[in-house]
Amino acid sequence: MDKDFRAVILHGFSNDEAVSIMRAVKSLGPGAPSPAFATTTPANLGWKLEDLLAQLAKEHAAARNRAAGA
Repeated sequence: MDKDFRAVILHGFSNDEAVSIMRAVKSLGPGAPSPAFATTTPANLGWKLEDLLAQLAKEHAAARNRAAGA
Protein backbone atom coordinates (compact mmCIF):
# COMPACT_ATOMS: atom_id res chain seq x y z
CA MET A 1 0.00 0.00 0.00
CA ASP A 2 1.21 3.48 -0.87
CA LYS A 3 2.57 5.23 2.22
CA ASP A 4 0.61 8.36 1.25
CA PHE A 5 -2.71 6.50 1.05
CA ARG A 6 -5.45 8.11 3.12
CA ALA A 7 -8.88 6.74 3.94
CA VAL A 8 -12.03 7.91 5.67
CA ILE A 9 -14.16 5.08 7.02
CA LEU A 10 -17.63 6.09 8.15
CA HIS A 11 -19.74 4.10 10.57
CA GLY A 12 -23.23 4.79 11.83
CA PHE A 13 -24.05 7.67 9.48
CA SER A 14 -27.09 7.85 7.26
CA ASN A 15 -26.48 7.93 3.51
CA ASP A 16 -27.23 11.67 3.42
CA GLU A 17 -24.84 12.33 6.31
CA ALA A 18 -22.10 10.26 4.66
CA VAL A 19 -22.49 12.15 1.38
CA SER A 20 -22.33 15.48 3.25
CA ILE A 21 -19.12 14.41 4.99
CA MET A 22 -17.55 13.31 1.69
CA ARG A 23 -18.49 16.60 0.04
CA ALA A 24 -17.07 18.57 2.97
CA VAL A 25 -13.74 16.75 2.75
CA LYS A 26 -13.60 17.13 -1.04
CA SER A 27 -14.35 20.85 -0.72
CA LEU A 28 -11.00 21.38 0.99
CA GLY A 29 -9.66 22.07 -2.48
CA PRO A 30 -7.47 20.60 -5.18
CA GLY A 31 -4.31 20.86 -3.07
CA ALA A 32 -5.76 18.70 -0.31
CA PRO A 33 -5.14 14.94 -0.31
CA SER A 34 -7.85 12.86 -1.97
CA PRO A 35 -8.77 10.12 0.49
CA ALA A 36 -10.67 6.95 -0.27
CA PHE A 37 -14.09 6.86 1.36
CA ALA A 38 -15.92 3.83 2.69
CA THR A 39 -18.84 3.07 4.92
CA THR A 40 -19.03 0.03 7.09
CA THR A 41 -21.18 -2.88 5.97
CA PRO A 42 -22.27 -6.06 7.73
CA ALA A 43 -19.64 -7.87 5.65
CA ASN A 44 -16.65 -5.58 6.29
CA LEU A 45 -17.32 -5.06 10.00
CA GLY A 46 -15.71 -8.45 10.56
CA TRP A 47 -12.58 -7.61 8.54
CA LYS A 48 -9.23 -6.73 9.99
CA LEU A 49 -8.54 -3.03 9.51
CA GLU A 50 -5.41 -3.89 7.53
CA ASP A 51 -7.48 -5.94 5.07
CA LEU A 52 -10.13 -3.23 4.72
CA LEU A 53 -7.49 -0.57 4.04
CA ALA A 54 -5.77 -2.80 1.46
CA GLN A 55 -9.08 -3.31 -0.35
CA LEU A 56 -9.86 0.40 -0.22
CA ALA A 57 -6.43 1.27 -1.60
CA LYS A 58 -6.94 -1.17 -4.47
CA GLU A 59 -10.41 0.20 -5.30
CA HIS A 60 -9.26 3.82 -4.95
CA ALA A 61 -6.35 3.26 -7.35
CA ALA A 62 -8.65 1.56 -9.88
CA ALA A 63 -11.12 4.46 -9.70
CA ARG A 64 -8.36 7.01 -10.19
CA ASN A 65 -7.02 5.07 -13.18
CA ARG A 66 -10.50 4.94 -14.74
CA ALA A 67 -10.93 8.70 -14.19
CA ALA A 68 -7.54 9.43 -15.73
CA GLY A 69 -8.38 7.36 -18.81
CA ALA A 70 -11.83 8.83 -19.29
